[in-house]
Amino acid sequence: MALYEIKKVPDDVLRKTCTPLEKITLREKDIFEKMFFTMKYFDGIGLAAPQVGILQNLIVVDIGRETFKLANPIIKESNGIDKMIEGCLSVPDHVVEIERAYKILVKGINDEGKNIEIEAEGLLARVFQHEIDHLKGKLIIDY
Repeated sequence: MALYEIKKVPDDVLRKTCTPLEKITLREKDIFEKMFFTMKYFDGIGLAAPQVGILQNLIVVDIGRETFKLANPIIKESNGIDKMIEGCLSVPDHVVEIERAYKILVKGINDEGKNIEIEAEGLLARVFQHEIDHLKGKLIIDY
């Protein structure tokens, strides 16, 4: 499978707001697969579509337990506070300590087109928040 090119700062695509999807088609399934392959190739644990030049609300997340492929992800609830150092494939050679919610409830559409909710905490919650930031044009260097 071919890799996507990871867009890096100061590429303008990283600062744009993504558009929501109405449904998951074969095109989006293909994008999810290629994003997942690219994320794993570069040793990432999350990847958002704008990081590969696609301005749609798509993310993939995998911290080693389960893979999540979501369209239109939103955070419905958040609790607690956690601080951690984060890096980003689109901001090489930079790490930033960021305060985020420790526990969240994420709602979105999975790669099968079903509406789902995911309860996440700790690192998984952090990765979801990081990738959702990308969909809004926000980067770790903005913190």
